[in-house]
Amino acid sequence: MVRPAAVRLFREQEIDVHEVHRGVEASRGGEDIEIDLLVVNTSDVVAVECKSIISIDDVNQHLTTLAKFKRMLPSYAEKDVMGAVAAMVLPDNVAHYAYRKGLFVISQSGDHLMIRNDAKFKPQVW
Repeated sequence: MVRPAAVRLFREQEIDVHEVHRGVEASRGGEDIEIDLLVVNTSDVVAVECKSIISIDDVNQHLTTLAKFKRMLPSYAEKDVMGAVAAMVLPDNVAHYAYRKGLFVISQSGDHLMIRNDAKFKPQVW
């Protein structure tokens, strides 16, 4: 459900994305990462973790992945890397935690998906 909305959602955040890649995996030096959706333009990348129900542990795991991102996917080393979490069930405490950690927070609102971050939000850039 997130993939078809990803371009619209991030363009609304003034990130003019051109590509969406699903199921990106990398292995280097005995480490592995997996990214559910990678949303890309010429200067930015947003790595999106998608879950039905998301927890703080899931957010922390995604932050660990983001910390390794450029090392594991060096072809993106010159881009600004940001993160997002998306879930159909997103408890408020998890949404606030992800927001405070600098992640875009995507959740369902009726029949649509929306980014819940307010205008004051500044994403963490890796």
